Amino acid sequence: MIRFNQFSLARGTKPLFEQTTFTLNPGEKAGLVGANGAGKSTLFAVLLGELHADAGDFSMPPSWQIAHVAQETPAVDKTALAYTLDGDAALRAIEAAIAAASAAHDGAAEGEAHAAFADADGYTAPARAEALLLGLGFTLEQTRLPVASFSGGWRMRLNLAQALMCRSDLLLLDEPTNHLDLDAIVWLEDWLHRYPGTLIVISHDREFLDSVCNVTLHLEQQQIKRYGGNYSQFEILRAQQIALQQSAYEKQRRTVEHLQSYINRFKAQATKARQAQSRVKALEKMELIAPAHASSPFTFEFRTPDSAPNPMMVMEGVRCGYRNESGEIPIVEHVNLSIQNGQRIGLLGANGQGKSTLIKTLAGTLEALGGGVREGKGLRIGYFAQHQLETLRPDDSALQHLARLAPDTREQELRDYLGGFNFSGEMATAAIAPFSGGEKARLALALVIWQKPNLLLLDEPTNHLDLETRHALTMALAQFEGTLILVSHDRHLLRATTDQFMLVAKHRLQPFDGDLDDYRDWLLQHAAEQRAALKAGNPANAGGTANGGNSEDSAANRKEQRRQDAETRQKLSHLKKPLQSRINKIEKEMDALNAEKTTLDTFVADPASYDPEQKSKLTEAIRRQADVNARLEALEAEWLDTHEELEQIG
Repeated sequence: MIRFNQFSLARGTKPLFEQTTFTLNPGEKAGLVGANGAGKSTLFAVLLGELHADAGDFSMPPSWQIAHVAQETPAVDKTALAYTLDGDAALRAIEAAIAAASAAHDGAAEGEAHAAFADADGYTAPARAEALLLGLGFTLEQTRLPVASFSGGWRMRLNLAQALMCRSDLLLLDEPTNHLDLDAIVWLEDWLHRYPGTLIVISHDREFLDSVCNVTLHLEQQQIKRYGGNYSQFEILRAQQIALQQSAYEKQRRTVEHLQSYINRFKAQATKARQAQSRVKALEKMELIAPAHASSPFTFEFRTPDSAPNPMMVMEGVRCGYRNESGEIPIVEHVNLSIQNGQRIGLLGANGQGKSTLIKTLAGTLEALGGGVREGKGLRIGYFAQHQLETLRPDDSALQHLARLAPDTREQELRDYLGGFNFSGEMATAAIAPFSGGEKARLALALVIWQKPNLLLLDEPTNHLDLETRHALTMALAQFEGTLILVSHDRHLLRATTDQFMLVAKHRLQPFDGDLDDYRDWLLQHAAEQRAALKAGNPANAGGTANGGNSEDSAANRKEQRRQDAETRQKLSHLKKPLQSRINKIEKEMDALNAEKTTLDTFVADPASYDPEQKSKLTEAIRRQADVNARLEALEAEWLDTHEELEQIG
């Protein structure tokens, strides 16, 4: 178990932890959340033995092997596969022992080393490393390329693969989804579900945290507070606690009412389509958790566009790609797209398929290689992409950047606007060179929003943003009155702000009929087919026999077949029985918990429960409410899994 007891630590003159106490049990998967600068990376440094307590103590089993993702990747000539295999240090040590024994002609030592190699699953290690790399988006050919040939983002994927290859008791992941596309994130979630050790992950991707974690560690005011459940459960519990503080609740009430009016308006338009209903649920959930963000440093909203053409833009037979000295490099071809006013489109597809290329073509920053692009009269495009951060002038202030867009606007109005994005006082007039990536992204967004676009093109807008800023952006986009096309691996943002999806794959743009859950299932099915195809390339057994026979043989065969069928039915019945019993048991417990949940919900919703004399009872009810919700969610997942097992049996 990991135990922090009255733990205190300061960096320089800044105290990060002050007499904080919490524990983490073996096998638990914890999400580590908190504002930027709260001390998340410092906590990792403590776990890795790089920093030590100023007071109090920290302990963990001394025998535990820790795996973490290296921040630097040496530009070595070894292949990506060999680099990944280096993550299994124990296996590499055994290989060195085999080589040493062979060189010394020590047969006994070499035999022992080979036995140890087999015990360590050394013969399957290359296949396991290859599976990791394929899951993280590498092709089979790329696994044979030297590390030095990969760009920075792909080298970070190599470091992640190396960490996953390590046979660890504790796995530390710091923003593992930053350099991954949605396909790789889905694969990583599936891998982490099966990871048997203890996991602590820092992430600003709330759906990733929800999927992977069963514990949340929240850093705030020099304390680490442990919550049972994933990020959404933590957020709801924290919202309920903050709602007890009337002043904080009142501060958020106006935003909640605004959002509620939007939800009501959207519901009136929504059909029974899964995607529309999915968005309604996401927006209602945002309303529920709103008080949890009452203490956020800022909120903002998009300015209402002056007007909007319809259609906004029409693309006919467009070829998207690049030109160089060698000629044209098409990425997405035969694009036929009519963007209607009010559409909210999420673009899906793996990295490298052409999502960003398509967005750049729509934005006009990349000229189409062919076909026709027609823009509606009065179209105002707001385009945000990560590379735009590089176009910001480091020696200029946020105020100077905005003044260039609005030279005739009063300075106080510009200051007031920037203050809504948390650029107030001296921060508005200071050079942006020392700003963090998140602060620069926030400024770039502010500049886009100022121009009152009626068509928003956003390419990974949440990279570098913390959870609070992502929440503010999601709230703002949910209420944006214009047209939106969004590329993002943040599934919460996609669910809450888009109505339909389009898939960019195999050099084509096509509608995707379904929601993000359907897309996840499609990805996992595709990955399974790829694994099967790989195995088929190296079949363990090849060939077969063909037998003929007379009618007596056929009759005997039919009789034998009936006997085998009867045996199969008996075996299936035997396999189904415990699963059906488990389902009945789960349903019985769920019925009891749902009854208790109804009682708790009624009590917490009653204004009389907030009287001072009810404080302890209310606190206990809120705590129990969170436990019941968490247990119900776990039971629902178990019920679905058991039913799936039952269906697979037939």
